[in-house]
Amino acid sequence: MANKILNDPIYGLIDIPAGIVSDLIEHPYFQRLRRINQLGLTHYVYPAATHTRFSHCVGAMHLTCEAVKILQSKGVPISEEEAEAVIIAILLHDLGHGPFSHSLEHHLLSVHHEELSLALMEDLNEAFDGKLSLAIQIFQNKYHKKFLHQLVSGQLDMDRLDYLSRDSFFTGVIDGKVSHDRLLKTLNVFEDSLVLEFKGIYSVENFLNARRLMYWQVYLHKNVICASEMMIQAIKRARHLIAQGITLDLPESLLFFLQQTITTKELKENTKDILYHFQNLDDADIIYSLKKLSQHPDFILAFLAQNLINRRLFKIEMQNSPWKSDLLNNVRTKVKQQYNQLSEDEINYLILTGKEANRAYKKGKTAIRIQLKNNTVHPISKWEEHNIQEKEVIKYFICYPK
Repeated sequence: MANKILNDPIYGLIDIPAGIVSDLIEHPYFQRLRRINQLGLTHYVYPAATHTRFSHCVGAMHLTCEAVKILQSKGVPISEEEAEAVIIAILLHDLGHGPFSHSLEHHLLSVHHEELSLALMEDLNEAFDGKLSLAIQIFQNKYHKKFLHQLVSGQLDMDRLDYLSRDSFFTGVIDGKVSHDRLLKTLNVFEDSLVLEFKGIYSVENFLNARRLMYWQVYLHKNVICASEMMIQAIKRARHLIAQGITLDLPESLLFFLQQTITTKELKENTKDILYHFQNLDDADIIYSLKKLSQHPDFILAFLAQNLINRRLFKIEMQNSPWKSDLLNNVRTKVKQQYNQLSEDEINYLILTGKEANRAYKKGKTAIRIQLKNNTVHPISKWEEHNIQEKEVIKYFICYPK
């Protein structure tokens, strides 16, 4: 059976391996990712950032295919079965992302997206007669060749390598562009750990700096944070009204999650039902629901929904230290004067505070390691010339109606 070909704006023509990989891409679980925005509400700031989890996962799969070929050419023992398994693991690693990706994570379900990805992979494993078992072991880091898991999840994995290139392309933020070809060609394995040959050290430094810049310019852009926080408040308000016995005309699967709190425990006890409703939910359901809720008689719910649909974002201010209580009180007083019909509890939906953190690189067990010409291996942080942000930077925000 011939491979299928997909035309990708980042890598050109991508081969889709025939057999189970192709079959998994055609499965409804994976096709759903076409309806999940990779960057949530980031298109409110960068209008072209409407690419999907589908294209990202296919891109990450392509990079993994290339990485496996390069490692095999350097004598790293990777069997065809292992190669297929790690390709499947990276292909399916984001199955557990819900509507608008990270924007609503933990607000529809109190479950991390990787737990949902695993549950969906296990469900697929049943449907495919156990053919995903090795891929699941690699995904969970339970396979004895640990470097295969590092291709899927690590500080220099194929997931990050694709999303930086892809997100940079679609946002137009050129500071996020990375040399994925150079990084792939310098990959190697030393003592069962993924390493980079020394000739790739400047490329990896650029990769880490690009990630830092993309976080502040894209992922943690203040208006992206603001839009996400407003959507979270709309979901919280809808959940509150449902708990009060108020009927909301919403899609069945969205109501399923708003009527209850689902944790890891519930996921394990009621897997089939939860996965059914999760699979039925995507960005379109949320947009449709916001349009419906924008006409609801509840002022808070309608106000948030209308502002989101029409991109009337709250004012947001950010700084490097926590907000002082007198400033918070001043903001609260102004909002109360502007919306004097609201109760104290209702005002809380319109004054949003929090913090965001960014660290380009972490030392320790997951450190990126460089293989020197004398065949010794050291963490990149030991390189005297490096210019990599290791410190965690925290910024505090407050959002409120203009």
